[in-house]
Amino acid sequence: MPFTPAELEFLHEAQIGRLCTISAAGRPQIRPVGVHLAADGDGIEIVGHALAGTQKWRNVLGNPEVAFIVDTVTSLEPPRARGLEIRGTARAFPGAGTTEGGLSGDIIHIRPRRIISWGIDGDRVAGRDVE
Repeated sequence: MPFTPAELEFLHEAQIGRLCTISAAGRPQIRPVGVHLAADGDGIEIVGHALAGTQKWRNVLGNPEVAFIVDTVTSLEPPRARGLEIRGTARAFPGAGTTEGGLSGDIIHIRPRRIISWGIDGDRVAGRDVE
């Protein structure tokens, strides 16, 4: 399991994250997506409507290097934020998930290689590599 208990709690509470992929031309693309933990807890899963027809799907097929960020502002005065940045590799799995609620059943699975967190375990910023 790559996530600490506090990180898992944060991810369970989160609803929106941002997935950054790289196009065939080497240009970054970032899109808001829902936050879903993989069933076995080893990463993040991106699901959606007609997912296999999206640019992010094509980008993952061409270059599996991705970044995924989930963050929230908890206070403006004093300024405080919490968040996770997950850098890793993604794989596209057509038809591997549920098709309920209009979802396509397609999944992009992100396997973390590096996790950076802030404001989750106190005020500290922590980064670590994941095996």
